[in-house]
Amino acid sequence: MNTFSFTPGMVVVNAFNRETFIFTKPEKPEYAEFEVHLEPGGSGGGNAISHVHPATDETFTVRSGRLGVSINGVMNTLESGESITVPRGAPHFFVNAHEGDTEIVVRFTPAQKQLRFFLNFSTATVTHPEWFSAKGEPPLLLMALTLHTFKDHFYVAGPPIWLQKLLFAALSPIARLRGYRILVGPHTEIG
Repeated sequence: MNTFSFTPGMVVVNAFNRETFIFTKPEKPEYAEFEVHLEPGGSGGGNAISHVHPATDETFTVRSGRLGVSINGVMNTLESGESITVPRGAPHFFVNAHEGDTEIVVRFTPAQKQLRFFLNFSTATVTHPEWFSAKGEPPLLLMALTLHTFKDHFYVAGPPIWLQKLLFAALSPIARLRGYRILVGPHTEIG
């Protein structure tokens, strides 16, 4: 069984998206916060795919570099020291917006289990890189299992959320049969 413990300062490198997650603070009900370092060409949200968080606001604060955040199809460019909040339910994605590294702080308010969601997904890119395409795209079955486990945390923008929920619920048992697993908390594995 693959298990892990969350410790502040835990670093997970997602080489596919050229992003490094630094989990700096423990999960709290009020908010979840972590750092993301983007290399040149790096992106977040699954290869910069437009997505929504229906039950939480997401705030990006740039520590260094330049960040592009698309919200409702409008690209916003943030410089060091600037912040922007994506309201819950708004389609968005983010990318490194210059040729150097960009360091940001990401905060979800309220927390839900966003810290565990991102820790799970980023850890899977390291522990099971064979699950991902050469471009870092996760297979539909892994997405279904993850998004069904973390309901109302993350959905792809476009198809109605109710339809995605039905699809993920139907595909999750198949994902488990095919060997996909996710960690939902310290020392807990489901699948």
